[in-house]
Amino acid sequence: MKSLLVCTGLLLAAAVVSAQTPAPKPPPKSPAATASVNNAGKSITITYSSPRVNGRAGHLFGKDGQIGHDPTYPVWRAGANSATALHTDSDLSIGSLSVPKGDYTLYVDVSDPDNWILVVNTQTGQWGTKYDKTKDLGRVPMTMSKPAETVENLTYTITGPGSKGTISLAWENHIGTVHYTVH
Repeated sequence: MKSLLVCTGLLLAAAVVSAQTPAPKPPPKSPAATASVNNAGKSITITYSSPRVNGRAGHLFGKDGQIGHDPTYPVWRAGANSATALHTDSDLSIGSLSVPKGDYTLYVDVSDPDNWILVVNTQTGQWGTKYDKTKDLGRVPMTMSKPAETVENLTYTITGPGSKGTISLAWENHIGTVHYTVH
């Protein structure tokens, strides 16, 4: 009888402890990510949230696509959640646009889903759907290509090091690339 009471007590205690253990959090839908390159001790860094295609291939871009529902459309936050941030320790030329060292926000004009335009904006720290066109430093056409297969997770890539390189944004069935030069 004593052993039955002890076993019952242990089972009850185990049930109470397991009920108090919180369930593990699921991974974020759009995890934080960073792309960075170091050029002679000076860095270029893009900080963004990486959404997934998640079965929406062919339904992301265009007026009726998922991105078309953003209040800033056809300008897209080029990521998820907070606005995509660019930090550069050096003055740059991105395409033909002069970008002084500092902090910026990146957007992409996707009014033509097959011909993106990179938007460098001087407003920083805002949520991704808070876009102020009057704060644009400038716009640069991107060279477009298609990946061999669907890019599930939005990914930025910065090539280098050296005084020249590329910044690429790949997602779904699109890759947009711009050249940069460090000054």
